[in-house]
Amino acid sequence: MLDFEKQTITLVPTLPSSSLPAPQPPSSPGKRVVRVHQPEQAQTTVGITHRDLAADSLGYSLLLAARVIAAVYGGKSLNEAFLLLDTEPTVASVAARDVAYGALRNNGRGEFILGRLMTHPLKHAETQALLLAALYRLETRPNAAPMVVSQAVTAAGELSGGAFKGVVNGVLRNFLGQRERLFAELQHDDVAYFQHPAWWLARLRRVYPDDWRNIAAADNAPPPMTLRVNTRRISVDDYLGQLQAAEIAAEPMGSVALRLVKPLPVHRLPGFHAGLVSVQDAGAQRAAEWLDPAPGDYILDACAAPGGKTSHLLERADADVLALDIDAARAPRITKNLKRLGLTAKVRVADCLAVEQWWDGRQFDAILADAPCSAVGVARRHPDIKMLRRESDIRKLAHTQSLILDALWPLLKPGGKLLYATCSVFVEENAAQIDAFLVRWTDARRVGQEQWLPNERNDGFYYALLQKT
Repeated sequence: MLDFEKQTITLVPTLPSSSLPAPQPPSSPGKRVVRVHQPEQAQTTVGITHRDLAADSLGYSLLLAARVIAAVYGGKSLNEAFLLLDTEPTVASVAARDVAYGALRNNGRGEFILGRLMTHPLKHAETQALLLAALYRLETRPNAAPMVVSQAVTAAGELSGGAFKGVVNGVLRNFLGQRERLFAELQHDDVAYFQHPAWWLARLRRVYPDDWRNIAAADNAPPPMTLRVNTRRISVDDYLGQLQAAEIAAEPMGSVALRLVKPLPVHRLPGFHAGLVSVQDAGAQRAAEWLDPAPGDYILDACAAPGGKTSHLLERADADVLALDIDAARAPRITKNLKRLGLTAKVRVADCLAVEQWWDGRQFDAILADAPCSAVGVARRHPDIKMLRRESDIRKLAHTQSLILDALWPLLKPGGKLLYATCSVFVEENAAQIDAFLVRWTDARRVGQEQWLPNERNDGFYYALLQKT
């Protein structure tokens, strides 16, 4: 086991009610524990011996969640961090995912609370992450507080030789003693209350002065689970009947969408593996509706993985689709999804910007440019975005988006359509991007556009349909 540096952490003592500090002014960033930058050696994951933890115990799920959270704070995406759970028992993996998702969605609250209870963050990232996981579980299971604290302390014993068991015990018990005061304080701290970085909130306020609070609240809530019925194989009404027979409550949304009242594993969906239905957000389903393919159309899906929009286009029409993606690891998912649905497309691993490497000179009737973006419209599905995204990323992404539009536009036939799509709500990536494009390309006209904001029914998306004159 590695010999991590031991560190003394000063705990803030519990204050009597008469000693409560004055409320902070609104929007004050206050003091919070932020990500821990460690020496490279200290980032190595200590092997879990779990000598005192059963695989189905709360302590083990907290321990695994801490590993995932620490990996995200170390710069990995949540999908990459979840690979740490691949060899774990299913019961432990499922529980750890739930805790990790919740703690990362609530990281603004967690960091604020730790900033009030500790003078400095721990240098051991996994123990710091364990505290965030335990705070989340204490908030969601207040009646089980003694068990949560006990299991978190036991989990801490499996990290860094148990050097921080006392710290974990003290911080969590201090939280329970100061809970009401801390909750009152965070009401006056926008980053903690709305659980978004300050720069993100500032952009939302500027562009959506009437909606920014609702957007932030939607980002912090569990996402809806929406299905897309494959009408080549079954009608929407018939599939809704199959759901009702399986006692799965759902409501129709749009032309082929059904939103489940309660999310569930895909293996419980009638006919999922037979290709009767796919999981796709209602906002994402708008892409195929906007592009409205016709039979025989030659269509390019330029950034296609994992293939949800590609397959939806083919469900709507017998088109000739070329699906590109730059990521060789993700591209096979396109083929897998098409096979399950009984659909066919040409799938290639290629950079859509390197046109000379993949284009054969045949112009397209339609192009879908689902461009790489900040993905802030789907933050509730990918809460790691709140930690990993930087404001400086927006300008870089907008530049890449403009390059993609300029590279793909000449590949479109006169009279053809290009649909530009992002899962962002930031104007620089959306309407402003298209405004600038129309200045550069005088043979383009904007047929229509729409901005979907995240809410209880759908994620955040932007679409602009362009036609070559």
